[in-house]
Amino acid sequence: MTGRRWLRGLRARLLVAFLTVTVLGAAAAAWASARSASTALVDGEQRRISETIVGQVRTVTPQLAYPPDRPALDRLRTVVGEDTVVGYRGLRSADGAETRLVTPALRSAVRARGRTVTQRITAADGRPWLLVGMPIVRTAPNGARTPSGIELYAVRSLGGVEVQIDDLSRSAARTVALTLPLAALLALVAARSVLRPVRELRDTARRLADGDLDARTSPGGADEVAQLTVTINEMADAIQTSMTEMQRMQADAERFVADVSHELRTPLSTLTAVTSVLAIAADGADPDAREAVELAIAETDRLVRLVEDLIEVSRFDAGTAVRREEPVDVVAAVRDCLGARGWADQVDLVAPDAPVVRLDRRRLDVIVANLVGNALRHGGPPVRVEVTATPQELQIAVTDGGPGLPADVAERVFDRFYKADAARARTPGSGLGLSIARENARLHRGELTAGNAAGGGARFVLRLPRDQGSEAAPCTPPTSSPAPEDR
Repeated sequence: MTGRRWLRGLRARLLVAFLTVTVLGAAAAAWASARSASTALVDGEQRRISETIVGQVRTVTPQLAYPPDRPALDRLRTVVGEDTVVGYRGLRSADGAETRLVTPALRSAVRARGRTVTQRITAADGRPWLLVGMPIVRTAPNGARTPSGIELYAVRSLGGVEVQIDDLSRSAARTVALTLPLAALLALVAARSVLRPVRELRDTARRLADGDLDARTSPGGADEVAQLTVTINEMADAIQTSMTEMQRMQADAERFVADVSHELRTPLSTLTAVTSVLAIAADGADPDAREAVELAIAETDRLVRLVEDLIEVSRFDAGTAVRREEPVDVVAAVRDCLGARGWADQVDLVAPDAPVVRLDRRRLDVIVANLVGNALRHGGPPVRVEVTATPQELQIAVTDGGPGLPADVAERVFDRFYKADAARARTPGSGLGLSIARENARLHRGELTAGNAAGGGARFVLRLPRDQGSEAAPCTPPTSSPAPEDR
């Protein structure tokens, strides 16, 4: 896969394009040069052979008797050389097996034009030949020239020229091959210079993605990459400004919640003491007064729990929440949690093993209490708590017999103040229980998930690693839309 990604990369495409253009250009130039040189070689050799034969003929024609006899034809053929045929009407003098290559077309051209004619052919065995045909012309003492009726045809090999042409072709191929490494080197240099600003932009984008909002790239030049660099820098400035403002607003909001929660503690403590006195005094009061006192006590208790939960949430948001580990018998801790809240008779505890895990017992109690309380308030019987453990993981599952969680509710059930039904009657919960439970799970490097059981009903599963490590996991504040209640 890495090789395929490299081949699809910009560097590879630049290299391939540069090499292709360079090799094609070198090949075209070499081919044109070789073709031109080959044509020049063939034409030069053809001209040399023709001029040589014409010169040889001119040295002997003045000595010929006309009409010629057979010895005269033989003498003319001998002067020109082997692979030559000389004819005069019915007489013929030939030497060499290659004279058979003389074509009727050449003979017709010599007779029709009355001058020297050449023709290049390739024999059946692939060898190239040059055919030279000429009429012998008599020159009178007064300079008049008349045809003698003698025809001479010579066959000459072009094999030597073909060897030279092959050498030229091989030289051209070597030239193209030698340009390939140089072209590759130039392509690498060009690609590096082109891609350097792209790599710098990539590194800057990666640093921005990793949270370094001060990352910038210095633009160089005035090309499209420089313009893109300026745009990315402007985008980074805008993001940094927005993030700084958001962090300031979030810090202000967290500080406000923490300050308000702490400021409410003292008056709430006083209010709680007053409601305790009212509860004692209401024993002999009339029913309406007693009902009003009971409502005040319930609402005060609810407000106290809300403030305590807000303080706990502010600790998670500020990153100051820590776990205090100790060896904990998980089954005993869950049983104590249920007994302390009077839920032991309403909940089935299933625990085949009794694992001992190092964790924060108080925070485990908060998680279990929130899950079980949520199941009792919003689910339906039977409520079941199952504790299982492996060498790597502790798992606590809380299942109820209610209708279960709709898909959209399961995705948001851990959001702060979320409630599935806005028209549902008020419940004693603060609306932060499940959010706090998940934050406590993450503080232990674990996770809390919501779903539905196979037979129906909601199912919440807490998974904690048996090896908690030496440090607490960082707390990440959840992002959610404010709305009342847990489920």
